[in-house]
Amino acid sequence: MREGLFIKKNIDKWKRYQYETATDPDEMAYRFTELVNDLGYSRTFYPHSKVTQYLNGLASRIYLGIYKNKKEESSRIFRFWKTELPLVVRKYHREILYSFIIFILFAIMAAFSAAHDETFVRGVLGDGYVEMTEDNIAKGDPFGVYKSGSQLGMFLQIAINNIRVSFMFFIAGIFISIGTVWLLFVNGVMVGAFQYYFFAKGLGWKSVLVIWLHGTLEISSFIIAGAAGLILGNSLLFPGTHKRIFSLKRGAKDGLKFMIGVAPIIITAAFLEGFVTRYSTMPVWLSISILFLSLTFILWYFVYYPIQLEKKMKISSSPEKP
Repeated sequence: MREGLFIKKNIDKWKRYQYETATDPDEMAYRFTELVNDLGYSRTFYPHSKVTQYLNGLASRIYLGIYKNKKEESSRIFRFWKTELPLVVRKYHREILYSFIIFILFAIMAAFSAAHDETFVRGVLGDGYVEMTEDNIAKGDPFGVYKSGSQLGMFLQIAINNIRVSFMFFIAGIFISIGTVWLLFVNGVMVGAFQYYFFAKGLGWKSVLVIWLHGTLEISSFIIAGAAGLILGNSLLFPGTHKRIFSLKRGAKDGLKFMIGVAPIIITAAFLEGFVTRYSTMPVWLSISILFLSLTFILWYFVYYPIQLEKKMKISSSPEKP
């Protein structure tokens, strides 16, 4: 956009940040993030303009206010998880919703196909896995696959694999989001066929209590990683008023923040699968508690908290009426 339009669009916000001092750390962090985004745009398109110098000075002042008398590293890490990541998540709630809908839609389609075609599950999961599971069912231990191998070895293998898969969701977005949609399709079909198989065997409720102990966090991380891929792809498809390269850089940066956010979730899910899921005979109340806590955390941190934080930021940054 033209420099004059850029200034007109943001001047009220800049003046408010300049003349209205913020004391709340979250508000200061929010202002700093906004100014850094504006400064990045200004440096790209108006590198020698006075507005670039103005924004650089304004951002520097807020930066010094944030980090004055604080240890930078600990403050930066804390701020990322408390403010920066939730605000980025809120910015892309629509992409998270799209990723969720795509994944669930394909899972439902797979379950429907499995219900009408006896060979569908084998085609998706493979003959080897189905025959192994049927042998375990015959032995009275349908979830014996989770008891194979050492706990630590299983944890490390699953964590490494799921981190790799999650980054594939993200990186595949570079193919104008089609790569990410394809991976959501593949994994959604696998989950749908897998879950239907156990319901068809009369083990539906039991499978939920066992498999979704870790599956709640694991599948949630895949959906969020899928959203990161859509962010990357959409930054190419829909650059808006920005140059495509600038839009791509911003999409990659925001998507990478998503990936940092899901990493601890993936590791926690791998820990549960390696050390907890193998105890398929644990009390029902304990299984339900782990499921409930996992789902509550995902909904709180990635849905409710970002919305509330944004509302808080808007209220604290809006000028008071006389």
